[in-house]
Amino acid sequence: MALEVDIRRQLQGFMLDVSFSAQAGVTALLGASGSGKSMTLRCIAGVERPDEGRIALDGRVLFDSAAGIDLPPQKRRVGYLFQRYALFPNMTVLQNIGTGLSLERDRPLRRRKLEDLIGRFQLGGLEARYPRELSGGQMQRVALCRMLAAEPEAILLDEPFAALDSFLRWQLEREVRRTLSEFPGVALLVSHDRGEVYRMSGRVCVLAGGRSEPVEETGRLFDRPRTLQSALITGCKNVAAAEWIGPCTVSVPDWGVRLTCAEPDGRAVTHVGVRAHFIRPCAPDAENAVRCRVADVTDDVFSRVLTLLPDGGAATIRAELGKAESDGFAVGDEVTFSMPPDAVMLLGDAADGDAAQS
Repeated sequence: MALEVDIRRQLQGFMLDVSFSAQAGVTALLGASGSGKSMTLRCIAGVERPDEGRIALDGRVLFDSAAGIDLPPQKRRVGYLFQRYALFPNMTVLQNIGTGLSLERDRPLRRRKLEDLIGRFQLGGLEARYPRELSGGQMQRVALCRMLAAEPEAILLDEPFAALDSFLRWQLEREVRRTLSEFPGVALLVSHDRGEVYRMSGRVCVLAGGRSEPVEETGRLFDRPRTLQSALITGCKNVAAAEWIGPCTVSVPDWGVRLTCAEPDGRAVTHVGVRAHFIRPCAPDAENAVRCRVADVTDDVFSRVLTLLPDGGAATIRAELGKAESDGFAVGDEVTFSMPPDAVMLLGDAADGDAAQS
């Protein structure tokens, strides 16, 4: 089972140009707001039409501009969970779920399927209620039931937890993860929440400015992003322009340093990135030691954020430490911090041959 997407559509301000393949399991589309994630889902579902390209699901063509194929949404076997769930307000829970079984003519089988779904999603006792009488979590479960009742070959989830408070989000995320783990087809999750993507998906496709980057395993993308956009969208707070100056060594002028890295040279590098939680206090003679002045100290909920201005550098560096570890640091202090070689991420252009491996 695979979903093949290769489409283009002109949007306001940019061209959506997306090409990726999603296998059975959960693949996330990760990008900033306005990067084209939701429009991509809408094109796959048939709600919107690309200007050109091709979409195929398990070898079955859903859209092909060259061949003149454009299946209507009801024939695509694609379940689409909208951000606001789109339940029918004049229908009860049972009736809403039943719309997903509209093609099932065997009444006893239809009843058994309804009962099974209501039991699986803990909706017993709510069958006669209307959407206005449900909580946000209950509405989401009804929408999931209705979608799964149609037995889709692919599931599209568009920011499924965006309208929920943090506690309810966590509860429903667990339920959706369990549901998706039992789903045999392709699931696409759209999100700009990197934590949500990390917990829920096995593979990720980053969208930046309407363009897709190669699909990568989720763990690899977060541990070792290969492009500047991937590093930024996965939460890296420290990036700077860099260039090779020797084997395993890069120069970073904005930080006024030369850094040893764990990867040998051999591909084009335009930037380096270092995640803030890997930057630690160190002895002056430590590897990749950087002498800095503390420019700002900010308390976060469970950590303390230090803004550091390196000697000879023009750009600041962010370090995130545990509160006990950071006791005693104050604005104006002269300190030494290390960027360990295996924490230095080498970032290049997505078109680079090594970076384009999926």
